[in-house]
Amino acid sequence: MISNSNTDLNHMQQRVDNFIGQFKEGYFSPLSMTARLTEELGELAREVNHYYGEKPKKDTEKEKLIEEELGDLFFVLITFANSLGIELSEAFDLSMSKIEKRDQNRWTMKDEENK
Repeated sequence: MISNSNTDLNHMQQRVDNFIGQFKEGYFSPLSMTARLTEELGELAREVNHYYGEKPKKDTEKEKLIEEELGDLFFVLITFANSLGIELSEAFDLSMSKIEKRDQNRWTMKDEENK
């Protein structure tokens, strides 16, 4: 269920901007946003470790989903981009073009019959 439309990403950025725009405080500073990204990434890493690693949850720990943690991380990433006036669809296109060129021969291609 992957969409190829940039409008989805643009809509998400606008939705976050509408939410943040309700408050006098507005967006956090870039340094605070970086700290928040790090915090959310740590929470995602903890959940991945619980599900796929060797560290089981404590009985007292709240059940969380990896999907929820990815969503939290994505929200903070969007707020960070918005605070700096960066359109994520453009940033993604730049990055993807770079990766497609740089990494096109890095890994073994699937056989045509297995695609």
